[in-house]
Amino acid sequence: MAKIIWSQKAVYDLKDIVEFTAKDSKKYARITGNKLIAKPDILKTNPYLGRVVPELMNKNIRELIEGSYRIIYEIMPDESISILTIHHSARLFRL
Repeated sequence: MAKIIWSQKAVYDLKDIVEFTAKDSKKYARITGNKLIAKPDILKTNPYLGRVVPELMNKNIRELIEGSYRIIYEIMPDESISILTIHHSARLFRL
């Protein structure tokens, strides 16, 4: 079973998403945050589930989609999963 590690950037992204969403709805912010945290758990048993990030075309950098968000992750040499960033799909992608 792969270990999931959240990068500092991904943690900041999650915090920013929840804080921004909470301005309109604290309830929806909590729901969105929980979904974004839970989604990568599926990678513990199937790390190659997500699609390759088209902008990068690196077989080890992949993404899961949750609502309007792209959860970008990297499969590390030791087969752990590093969550790199959470990106809103309407914004220009930069890693």
